Amino acid sequence: MAGNLRKKYTVKNIFGIPQKHDFTEEYSADLLSKKNIRIEKIISKGNITPAGKWMKQKQDEWVILLQGKAEIEFGDSSILLRKGEYVFIPRSVRHRVKYTSRRPVCYWLAVHIY
Repeated sequence: MAGNLRKKYTVKNIFGIPQKHDFTEEYSADLLSKKNIRIEKIISKGNITPAGKWMKQKQDEWVILLQGKAEIEFGDSSILLRKGEYVFIPRSVRHRVKYTSRRPVCYWLAVHIY
């Protein structure tokens, strides 16, 4: 019975790394996209937001760090995230990724709410 369900539903592993990705840029892929929500897998290996650049999104974002360490900067202060920690970033809040660990690589799960 379980084998039949695996044929019917797509089963993937969140910790899979694409073989040909060289990590000069972080990797991201949508896992689910619906009208009001998008769930994204992100893998960072030392990748950060370029100096002087800020992100300011049109949607709310809840993000959890599944593996690694990362630092998110909000203006003049920042939050260090460790494995298992998560943060909610309201829409239009200016932020940037200041640090991501290379070993272990950072696995993020981001939920975008529109």
